[in-house]
Amino acid sequence: MEESYYTIGMAGHIDHGKTTLTKALTNVDTDRLKEEKERGISITLGYAPIHTQDGTHVSIVDVPGHERFIRQMIAGVAGIDLVVLVIAADEGVMPQTREHIEILEFLGVKHAIIAVTKIDRVEADMLELVSLDIADNLEGTAFEHSEVFYVDSVSGKGIDQLKDQIFRQVNTIENRDRYGSFRMPIDQVFTVQGQGTIIRGTIYEGIVKQASQLTVLPSRKKVRARNIQVHNNDVKDARAGQRTAINLGGIDREEIQRGDVLVTSEHFLVTQTIDVSIRFVKAIRHTLKQRAPVKVHIGTSEVIGKIVFFDRNELTEETEEVLCQIRLDNEVVARRGDRFILRRPTPVETIGGGWVIDPLGEKYRFGIETIEVLEKKKQGSPVDLIVDALSHDGLLSLDQLIQLTSLDKEVVAKLVENDQFISLSSKKYARKKDVEIIKDMLVTELNHYHQAFPMRIGMNKAELIQLVQAHFPKQLVVYTLEEAIAEGIIKKESQFIAVTSFLPHLPEKWAKRMVEIIQTVAADGLSVQKWEDYFIGTPFSQKEVDELKNYLLQTEQAYQLTAELLVDKKAFELAIHTLQQQTGDSFNLKDAKEIWHVSRKYLIPLLELLDQLDLTKRGETKRYWI
Repeated sequence: MEESYYTIGMAGHIDHGKTTLTKALTNVDTDRLKEEKERGISITLGYAPIHTQDGTHVSIVDVPGHERFIRQMIAGVAGIDLVVLVIAADEGVMPQTREHIEILEFLGVKHAIIAVTKIDRVEADMLELVSLDIADNLEGTAFEHSEVFYVDSVSGKGIDQLKDQIFRQVNTIENRDRYGSFRMPIDQVFTVQGQGTIIRGTIYEGIVKQASQLTVLPSRKKVRARNIQVHNNDVKDARAGQRTAINLGGIDREEIQRGDVLVTSEHFLVTQTIDVSIRFVKAIRHTLKQRAPVKVHIGTSEVIGKIVFFDRNELTEETEEVLCQIRLDNEVVARRGDRFILRRPTPVETIGGGWVIDPLGEKYRFGIETIEVLEKKKQGSPVDLIVDALSHDGLLSLDQLIQLTSLDKEVVAKLVENDQFISLSSKKYARKKDVEIIKDMLVTELNHYHQAFPMRIGMNKAELIQLVQAHFPKQLVVYTLEEAIAEGIIKKESQFIAVTSFLPHLPEKWAKRMVEIIQTVAADGLSVQKWEDYFIGTPFSQKEVDELKNYLLQTEQAYQLTAELLVDKKAFELAIHTLQQQTGDSFNLKDAKEIWHVSRKYLIPLLELLDQLDLTKRGETKRYWI
């Protein structure tokens, strides 16, 4: 059974029992800071796993409820699949509850469970009033039909029923895209003594593997995933929907911050101008004027910008979507369809939210013509829809494209002939852009490999495919690999792949000492020492000893006599020439021993090597030259 990964947000007003409920469900206390313990409120995001037996993995994000910590709350719910909206029975729906509901709707969260907590503190009449209050406040929202559960986290009343509902509901939610390019917005950055920089976040899409080469956006800093953890457990990989911590190599704590995004692909755009579709809150307290400063929360980033209208100069109340543009002071990572929250910097209030129509907005004139342009962008052309589908899944059949784009079969069949797309022999389609990206990834991975293992002729083909397969479907990776070989970008020798210009060579650090050992082996002729003995008293590690041995064999500078003995190729070829000159069509063991002056320890392996090289054929008492 394929495992599924989901993230649940625990949202609600301050002191309504989110953290206590999380502990009752998971047996994990998510308040870790001293200040949180002292004040009894959550300040940072807290995370806890719920383990199941059916292949479903659930992480709970306990987000702060206090108004001052709304920024952390937005960062926490930005990547969730289901929300548990917590409402205390002794207080009912509060202002923060209503703001959280608005934020959740703006972020496109569609699945919710209502948990009424602290039920042991109130009488039945009060509980009934709270239930009516909840129904009134949820009416007309995306959550008005959500199931309500009545629980007490201290006594445990109703906890099992709530947990069962969580599992039932997440199993109806579609998995996040684990085949798309890896993307993880960062919501926590810290250091651990002796380990370096650690980041945490929820993986939006794709898979990350240990030792993967990654890019931090928007800084474009290159890093490597040294170690990956999911809920404090070391793992080899993590995928879409999982809460993940990654130990990054190649970057200092000061060079990375919350709001940055970790990616593996060039798919993702860094931008400061986004065309957007926004829905505003029902009651904006203060008029929003043209080019007013706004605070944009997208992913886990928080950026100041200006809102630019093209059909009005101010906004006081609007129930329909508004097409406009946001010009940001700093770069963010965004792609079409990404959700965001809009807040006013001062006076502080949530004013709306929406989605990105185009992450690379241009400068437009004020007027209805621009609104029409943005409307077309919002709808998306048929080609845009196909590009968007393939950018998420990498490789799709005609039927899958029809299903994902809702276009007619004839339209899709004609459009995929566009030179933006390629068709594989299996009648599946991909973007040409992705093929070029994969080629770059192949070359990048090979260059890293050559740098790490300069003495090897190349990387094993299966290993290379597996690395890139973490980001693109295997079939597309194999297709691209063969195309890159045909184009001469990379080369293949047996099962090994290398950059065309690469030649195996001794590492600069040890070249001089290694040459000395190679020369010593050559000077010993046929009577060589055990390979390991040549390194006695040298600073070489066992890994370097083995690497040099493989280098000499793969570059055909030496032959393997036995598991312990290596003979220099030129020395052996000279010995063969001498033996051929001093024998006729055949020779026996005694002839070879007298001509080569070697003991039986070397003689038998040397003669067997002649057979392996198809230079001789063994008879009953003699060997015959071929």
